[in-house]
Amino acid sequence: MVSEIPELSNPSVCMRDPQRVEEILQSMVKAGSNTVQVIADFDMTLTRFAYKGKRCPTCHNILDNSNLISNECREELKVLLDTYYPIEIDSARSIAEKLPLMVEWWTKAHKIMVQQKIRKDLLATAVRDSDAMLREGYQLLFDHLHEHSIPLLIFSAGIGDILEEVIRQAGVFHSNVKVFSNYMDFDESGLLKAFKGELIHIYNKREGALLNTGHFQELRTRPNVLLLGDSLGDLTMADGVQDMENILKIGFLNDKVEERKQSYLDSYDIVLVQDETLEVPNAIILHLTGNK
Repeated sequence: MVSEIPELSNPSVCMRDPQRVEEILQSMVKAGSNTVQVIADFDMTLTRFAYKGKRCPTCHNILDNSNLISNECREELKVLLDTYYPIEIDSARSIAEKLPLMVEWWTKAHKIMVQQKIRKDLLATAVRDSDAMLREGYQLLFDHLHEHSIPLLIFSAGIGDILEEVIRQAGVFHSNVKVFSNYMDFDESGLLKAFKGELIHIYNKREGALLNTGHFQELRTRPNVLLLGDSLGDLTMADGVQDMENILKIGFLNDKVEERKQSYLDSYDIVLVQDETLEVPNAIILHLTGNK
C-alpha cells in the first residue's frame, strides 16, 4: 500500500512506523472515500512557510505588514511576537506551561488590533498586496476534495476573515470548506470593534473541536480522518469527531528540524520535513478516492 503511493518515498518524508501507516491507509481505502473528512490547520500547513528563502506571512502577519495598521501598532505586535513566539516553539517547555502565555499573547495582540479600527472593506486589498501563498498543489487538494464531496475543516488560530479571503482569492473557497477561527466583529460602519467568541489559539484547538460537536454530528458518517498540521497543538483538532475509526496524521516540520524532529515523529504518522508542497497529502487523497 505504502509502495502504491510513490510520493511516500520522497526525501522529505519521515515515518516512525510505515507498517502502521499502511494499515491505516488500507482500512480507510476499504471504508471508502465517502467515510473520510480532512481536518487541517491553515498557517504554515495549507500555506507556505517560505518561498525562495523568504518567510511567507501568516494571517496575522498579513495584517501586521499591511497599511491597515499604524507603524506604532506594528512595533507593538513585533515586540509581542519576539517575546512569545520563542516560547511557542520551545520544545523544553510543556504545553501546560505555554498555554497561559499563548492566551496572554493573543489577547494582547487582538486588543492592539481593535484599537486600530481596521476597515472591513480593506481586508481584501491587504490580502491581495501580501506575499501569502498556499502550498504548491493547493488547487488539486481543494478541487479534488470538493469534487468528491469530502468535507475540509480548517481549524486556525489565525484570523478567519483573512484566511477566507486568502482561499477566496485563490479561487478554492468551495462549499465543502468550513472554517473555525478567530473572526473579527465590525460595527455598522465597518470598523473593527472586537473579536467574536472565545479565543482560538494554537493549544486549545481541542476545545474548539469539542465546542463544534454540532458540526461534527453532521459528519458522523465520516469516522475516517486525514489530519494536516504543523505544530503539536494541531494534533487535538479531531477530538470532536465521534466514533472515530481511523486517523492518519500528517505533520509539516517547517523549521527547527533537528530539535523538533523526534517529537514530531512520536506524534505524527507521517512527518514532512521542509516540504513546501501538498504533494504527499494529495497523493494520499487521490489514493483514497481511487484515483491512482
